[in-house]
Amino acid sequence: MASVHESLYFNPMMTNGVVHANVFGIKDWVTPYKMALLLLLRELVRVSEQLGLLERRRLNRLLLPLLQSLLSFHKLKFIAEGQLKDMEQFFDDVSVLFTRTEPEVHKTSVVGLFLRHMILAYNKLSFSQVYKLFTALQQYVENDEKKTGVDESDMELMNAEELEGKMEKEELDVPLREEEMSCNGPLSQKQAEYFLSQQASLLKNDETKALTPASLQKELNNLLKFNPDFAEAHYLSYLNSLRVQDVFSSTHSLLHYFDRLILTGAESKSNGDEGYGRSLRYAALNLAALHCRFGHYQQAELALQEAIRIAQESNDHVCLQHCLSWLYILEQKIFDSCVLLEHSVTKSFHFGLPYLASLGIQSLVQQRALAGNAANKLMDALKDSDLLHWKHSLSELIDISIAQKTAIWRLYGRRYCVSFELLAKRYFSCTSTMALQQAQTLLSMNSLEAVNVGVQQNNTESFAVVLCHLAELHAEQGYFPAASEILKHLKERFPPNSQHAQLWMLFDQKIQFERAMNDGRYHVADSLVAGITALNSIEGVYRKAIVLKAQNQMSEAHKLLQKLLIHCQKIKNTEMVISVLLSIAELYWRSSCHTIALPVLLQALALSREYSLQYLASETVLNLAFSQLILGIPEQALNILHMAIEPVLAHGAVLDKGCAMFLVAKCQVASAASYTPQKKTEALESAILNLNEAKTYFAKVDCKEQLRDVLYFQARLFHTLGKTQERNKCAMLFRQLHQDLPAHGVPLISAFK
Repeated sequence: MASVHESLYFNPMMTNGVVHANVFGIKDWVTPYKMALLLLLRELVRVSEQLGLLERRRLNRLLLPLLQSLLSFHKLKFIAEGQLKDMEQFFDDVSVLFTRTEPEVHKTSVVGLFLRHMILAYNKLSFSQVYKLFTALQQYVENDEKKTGVDESDMELMNAEELEGKMEKEELDVPLREEEMSCNGPLSQKQAEYFLSQQASLLKNDETKALTPASLQKELNNLLKFNPDFAEAHYLSYLNSLRVQDVFSSTHSLLHYFDRLILTGAESKSNGDEGYGRSLRYAALNLAALHCRFGHYQQAELALQEAIRIAQESNDHVCLQHCLSWLYILEQKIFDSCVLLEHSVTKSFHFGLPYLASLGIQSLVQQRALAGNAANKLMDALKDSDLLHWKHSLSELIDISIAQKTAIWRLYGRRYCVSFELLAKRYFSCTSTMALQQAQTLLSMNSLEAVNVGVQQNNTESFAVVLCHLAELHAEQGYFPAASEILKHLKERFPPNSQHAQLWMLFDQKIQFERAMNDGRYHVADSLVAGITALNSIEGVYRKAIVLKAQNQMSEAHKLLQKLLIHCQKIKNTEMVISVLLSIAELYWRSSCHTIALPVLLQALALSREYSLQYLASETVLNLAFSQLILGIPEQALNILHMAIEPVLAHGAVLDKGCAMFLVAKCQVASAASYTPQKKTEALESAILNLNEAKTYFAKVDCKEQLRDVLYFQARLFHTLGKTQERNKCAMLFRQLHQDLPAHGVPLISAFK
């Protein structure tokens, strides 16, 4: 949930956390080309006064030929060859067009707005800027004459836009350069507005359709070249830098954005919600969010304290609520802070901030889930947050809520329920109404925000997380081609340079690692550890220990697992703590320290039950049953197996199912030693059936080592029962696998998996 708060799109112009992409705007400035247009419009108005209504309509339809009028350029050249007072008189004449009793141009018309913008921009120029404008006008006329190479009576306006030059507001203060006069001019106001709003919307909703980081930065640099005070371009540059994790450029652009925003805000309002103080406190808050995103928690805390101080001075309760949410995130890095979170939710409801209130509820649910609270209470809380989402059309939070429900099912061990929720839309044979609704909402829900045609808000982080889990679930069930197709879709939807690409990269590496381990290619698995560690250090260290354990490097694996255990206990990663304890217990079995493994398993069982981790609890019970088998009490092992095997068969991975059935067969064979001959034969027949089921599971995930062990065990049982043909078949298959796989000399009974 922290990643939800750490959104890239936190902006002073957002309402309840939702960014409005149409907030960008540009101030008009006077250029020689626009002066030419003013001349043309003035002459057009003068000519239209002598025409009737029908002729005026025809004149409007023939606007393009009139743009080639010779009169306008004669006047333009007259001004350029004259003095500054001629240009001053020209703007006075233009202002008369809509100040008369019966004006020729209406103030609210398109032409009227353009005239007023130009007059206002000209009146705001200083004397030196007026002189630079006059010089640029002279250069503009001279360049046009040189380019056409004809008499002045043949001058046309067809290429005027190309010859506009680079005379912008900032260039009125500096000399003009030849390279600036030779390149294309800036975008118009509406073009720049559309470009920025389109790219901002695409970055938020569908990053793959936006320009690449390099191309977008090039366009933004071109915009800023002609208008460095363009605040919104700096903000889009900040978002673009975050895409490539460039901390220096993103910080630089963010600071420039708020510098320009404060300057423009001070021009219009020195106080109030949109004024100088508001920009300052939101600048500090955004800076805190940026530092938190890159892991600079001390700098983030200092910036957040500054934002809180300014917001308290201004009595800005909305900003204080955002600060409180971020304070919870920062405090969460150090210790659990439920009090801050509960206070944030209460205050958000009080001030009518449904976005923050819902985020707080979902963060609280996540914290309660990790603390082991009952699943039904968590689902009730998420149901309340869903009501807020649908009431206020918070589509992004709807996705996050559904993804969080999926994560809770998975955390509590109901993996098959997760797969039903995710696959219900694809496979309509699902009978669960809840699962169908979840899948329809998550995988097929269109965005509630109408941004652009064809843009759907399903390229968010929550959608990427769910698709990654879907790929992992397919791989766990042995559907590797389907998992590959999902990962291929993820790579297309989230390219490597996108901000959520690390999610599918990690899952792709993990699936490849599991396949290599199942296939006995430990050298391949070891080569994948480096990539996993780069994306997730804890997962990488854990898998490195698994490889060392498989290679019989027990002491190195034990040292690594002990360090990982201490670290996970420190950061309270309970799920990984239990997995590490189970791996340590297996190391003790392989080292023939069976009694030492029991306390470790009991500790893992206590943790899994305390935190309501049903699947991990069942897996721990299976390991305890294996310990009892090793210690010579297979009857007791069978008794506890019946308690734990049902959740594994219902919600477990195919490999876990195979290991569970293999363990049942081992316990049945060990218990049959004290049976009567008839009862012993029945027990062995039952064990062979369980071995067949285990063999099916292992074959599904291509786990050759386990298949070899099952075939060896079956051959021994068939030999005991006197079934020579079946024994020879199993022996032949065993020999084929044994020649392909390395033999480590580990007894068959010394390993659960």
